[in-house]
Amino acid sequence: MPVSNTAINDIEKKQLNTVFRRLKRSIAPSCSGDDIKKINLAYKVAYEGHAMQRRKSGEPYLFHPLEVARICYEEIGLGPTAIVCAILHDVVEDTPYTLEQIVKNFGPKIGLIVDGLTKLDGMYNNFESPQAENFKKVISTLVEDVRVVLIKMADRVHNMRTLGAMPRHKQLKIAAETEYIYAPLAHRLGLYKLKTEFQDIIMRIQEPEVYEELQSKLEATERQRNKYIKEFISPLRETLDETGVSFRVLGRPKSISSIYNKIQTKKVPFEEIYDLFAVRVILDVESAREKTACWQFYSIITDVYRPIPERLKDWITTPKGNGYESLHTTVIGPKGKYVEVQIRTERMDEIAERGFAAHWKYKGVKSQSSVFDIWLDNVRDILDTSNSDALEFVNDFKTNLFSEEVYVFTPKGDMRILPQGATALDFAFDIHSEVGYHATALKVNNKLVPMGYELQNGDQVSVTTSKNQKPTEDWLKIVVTGKARSKIRSSMKEERRKQGELGKEALMRKLKSMKAPFEDNVDILVKHFETTSRAELFYAIAMEEINPSTDFKIFKVVDHKLVLKEESNPEKPIQQGDPEDTKAALERRIRKTNAKILVNGEPADTYGYSFGHCCNPVEGDSIFAYLTNWAGLKIHRTNCKNATNLLANYGYRVLKAEWVGDMKNNFIVDLVVTGVDSGIGVIQKITERISVQLGINIRSFSIAGDEGYFEGKIGVVVMNTDQLNQAIKALREIEGISNVVRIEKTE
Repeated sequence: MPVSNTAINDIEKKQLNTVFRRLKRSIAPSCSGDDIKKINLAYKVAYEGHAMQRRKSGEPYLFHPLEVARICYEEIGLGPTAIVCAILHDVVEDTPYTLEQIVKNFGPKIGLIVDGLTKLDGMYNNFESPQAENFKKVISTLVEDVRVVLIKMADRVHNMRTLGAMPRHKQLKIAAETEYIYAPLAHRLGLYKLKTEFQDIIMRIQEPEVYEELQSKLEATERQRNKYIKEFISPLRETLDETGVSFRVLGRPKSISSIYNKIQTKKVPFEEIYDLFAVRVILDVESAREKTACWQFYSIITDVYRPIPERLKDWITTPKGNGYESLHTTVIGPKGKYVEVQIRTERMDEIAERGFAAHWKYKGVKSQSSVFDIWLDNVRDILDTSNSDALEFVNDFKTNLFSEEVYVFTPKGDMRILPQGATALDFAFDIHSEVGYHATALKVNNKLVPMGYELQNGDQVSVTTSKNQKPTEDWLKIVVTGKARSKIRSSMKEERRKQGELGKEALMRKLKSMKAPFEDNVDILVKHFETTSRAELFYAIAMEEINPSTDFKIFKVVDHKLVLKEESNPEKPIQQGDPEDTKAALERRIRKTNAKILVNGEPADTYGYSFGHCCNPVEGDSIFAYLTNWAGLKIHRTNCKNATNLLANYGYRVLKAEWVGDMKNNFIVDLVVTGVDSGIGVIQKITERISVQLGINIRSFSIAGDEGYFEGKIGVVVMNTDQLNQAIKALREIEGISNVVRIEKTE
């Protein structure tokens, strides 16, 4: 967003003109004369509109749309229309230019895309989650013109690359939004390069110390890795050359974020991650020979190096749902090291790097068009479902951004791609909404299975239906796909609406008998009975959860309005549910502490606060404050498992928080210690190192060993993160201990 009103000076004008001319030169070969005219006009409009605006860094704002346009062309592969829209993408939102003027000057197609890129006006006053409403608007344009989302992706890439000028609490919000929707969306659109960059920048913001540590370790081993890659490919090259196929070999280190994810999931240190890099073999071969050539190269490589069969991934025969094609295998290379090898063609590599945009370049090759058409049909189904709740919509949509897939088949042999974890009932809805609504029995491989049966690769599924079958609330616990969830929810809402009509009629009759006008009193009843809406009140009456004959006896009518008969029993205020806490959790007493925390520069005690039980912050942790509906402020760690959802969807409730002063408070942290069970004094070594040498109190200790392996859970009482890190380091130094991990959730 623009932050100042300082005009562009002469030097900056020259710099902008240079950047624009460079952009025009690069895109000229793919442009017609009319395209160039529109690009020139777009620059003129953007220059006039943004002339007095600057970014947080102080540079003229116009540099941003020009860089977004460059990313669209060079990194995503979009054409002239997208370049025009990228240059104009902030004009309607941030300048006096209107959408009508854009349509008049550039036509309805560009107007539609620019409109999709423009945020909702006044959204912060009208919606529970303005971010979700904005996501919904952008996503709703996806099925009309996917370029909206691709330009939005380029916009987000540049914003993430230039986050350094923003204050940390703003960085955390933007990173959370990116992690919540943009990184998964980049994956689903096949933009692997951008997805990886998103994830690395997110980690750099959320876990700066860990990121820098891993980065330095990767840099320290770079020369060693490059030497190993040459050693790996050397015995292969002569045989590969004999095939007559032109190829190139790349050795790429895994991204820092993916390495960190392996460390977290496998619970091993950096030094024990064996696949820090992948060898990529890219073939230059015509489309008709692609599959044969890739398998030929696989055969040569596995003749030299022993493959690990379970690590073979054939995404050439069956491409991923986002169009990704490649042959992956892991072999045992020189010195016994595991090496991941990726074999693909130049076409496959371009699609893997540029995703959706590159896919259209090869439309018609190997039925490429169907890859995204099926996915877009699913998105369209969710959009077509009547659903006014933006948060529900975004969550349903997110399930369509899955990264792992299962391939299952209809009785006729047609393949369907579903997310890993999808159930037989998900399959029924994937076939057609009506099939899902009326599913009564499901068979997998000719055997009857429960609706919640988790599908496996290769399963053949058949569905039996009955017109009398209807979805129930329990079905929502069975399905995982966005399409199934939205359809079930929509069906249930329609059923509740029908039942609610009966309740409304009963309420109208009762109020009429009490001589209390319906419109004057219905909202009083909504508030008193703590229902979320009129529809919920009507439904509760229809289900006899509220009985007008008995429950209305506490009211009397004064001036045609319902009031309570006893003044000592005032109406209860409405309280909305909070996204992070259940009512039961919120009724617990707020834990009192003497810790000094500033929230937006003021003492947190002013607000009343407690620490999030989901992440248990310790003094020195990077934190933020979240304003709940029920329990004042909650203090969370910035890498809390709930942080992404809170920051992405409820950013307007998030406040800057920081530790201050010299505090002497105790925090309880649980650690998991794993290692080799030698049977010789493990407990004694741990307690001596922590309690005796470091003087840290142990609150709890449990340990179990099995077949040479042990895992222990230790609760320690520390004053801050420095003392915590000291304890973790000391434990890792004990012989036989392989890893020590801080537990996120505490009971």
